[in-house]
Amino acid sequence: MRVLIQRVKRASVTIDGTLKSQIGGGMLILVGIEEEDSDEDISWLVKKCTNLRIFDDEQGVMNRSILDTCGEVLAVSQFTLMASTKKGNRPSYIRAAKPEISVPLYEVFCRAMESALNKPIATGVFGADMQVELINDGPVTIFIDSKNRE
Repeated sequence: MRVLIQRVKRASVTIDGTLKSQIGGGMLILVGIEEEDSDEDISWLVKKCTNLRIFDDEQGVMNRSILDTCGEVLAVSQFTLMASTKKGNRPSYIRAAKPEISVPLYEVFCRAMESALNKPIATGVFGADMQVELINDGPVTIFIDSKNRE
């Protein structure tokens, strides 16, 4: 499982011209799932995401987590995070899990984030053509792969 975290001032998801979700300050988390992912990957990533110290403290040092700031989270499924660009110029998405596997795992990830934060999170719609808008704060963008754990 891979996540791309962006610290945002605000973010939103629009589908077919209709606003689906929006948040103020916090994290936009793009979530990519592969067939081998499990509850262990989700638990590890949720802990990492919620404790990641990417928010400024009083001295302007990135020393606070989303838990410390009580910020908001928008989680959006994104199969293209599983892209392989090893051969040629057209990315291969063969590593991305099929919907029957990825939808339940994405939903578990979202519920686990809500549980860890002790509040609801905003989401996109799995498989929809979404327009995601954000104002990246910093910019701060962090990529995490649960298989590499680095």
